[in-house]
Amino acid sequence: MRNRTTGRDRRGTNGGSAPALPRRRQGAHRIPVTLLLPALLGLAFLILPLVGLLVRAPWSGLSEQLTSTAVWDALRLSLISATAATAVSLVLGVPLAWLLARTELPGRRVVRALVTLPLVLPPVVGGVALLLVLGRRGIVGSWLDSAFGITLPFTTTGVVIAEAFVAMPFLVISVEGALRAADPRYEEAAATLGASRLTAFRRVTLPMIAPGIAAGAVLAWARALGEFGATITFAGNFPGRTQTMPLAVYLAMESDPQAAIALSLVLLVVSVAVLVGLRDRWMSTP
Repeated sequence: MRNRTTGRDRRGTNGGSAPALPRRRQGAHRIPVTLLLPALLGLAFLILPLVGLLVRAPWSGLSEQLTSTAVWDALRLSLISATAATAVSLVLGVPLAWLLARTELPGRRVVRALVTLPLVLPPVVGGVALLLVLGRRGIVGSWLDSAFGITLPFTTTGVVIAEAFVAMPFLVISVEGALRAADPRYEEAAATLGASRLTAFRRVTLPMIAPGIAAGAVLAWARALGEFGATITFAGNFPGRTQTMPLAVYLAMESDPQAAIALSLVLLVVSVAVLVGLRDRWMSTP
């Protein structure tokens, strides 16, 4: 029997009409002034330097600045070395991420901490560490020099190694997260059908985590492109051989500020493009 007093047949679930939602409190969307003011100051603190870079940019002579020999050499070397460092990170980082995500590795937490250490380690310290290991008198570098005549510091290969050292953790973290989110039952099903571990990884796992690999590769490439500390410490700053864009910006600020601003604009555009490309993955859309 329906309740005539409350009118459940009209307002309840049996009457087909959804119950009225409670009214939001008046002023629920008002932003407290104590939070708004520091938030605006923080926004201005982060944006105003970029605005200043755009305002002071030599737009009229930008094409001439970017086509000069020194600037073009730095651009070319930066693009080549960042791409090579990303390739090294993919070859080494994807298996490392799989090892951390899919196996019960003894001391896995310690290994993960060591893998992510370059994220918080000052890049200059990373460059010093690379010199101590791969330098001509380093632990491994001395053997490479005496046995094969291979010298890594202050070469273009040294630039790639320094950039890969600081960029690989970004790819490892991204791929490991994608592996943990992927359902391992698909790999188990492939194994029951006779696929080997390698075949299951190549035919099943890789397609599932491809977006994570792509995102990590883009982040690693952008980080390698902007690397400065480890590069100048381990590879030096030789024009045409080890001088990348960040190093050219640092050097140009003393002799040619307009060229420094032009190179900074290029790095700014690349950074914005990376953030826009990864927006759906790393940022919540409105």
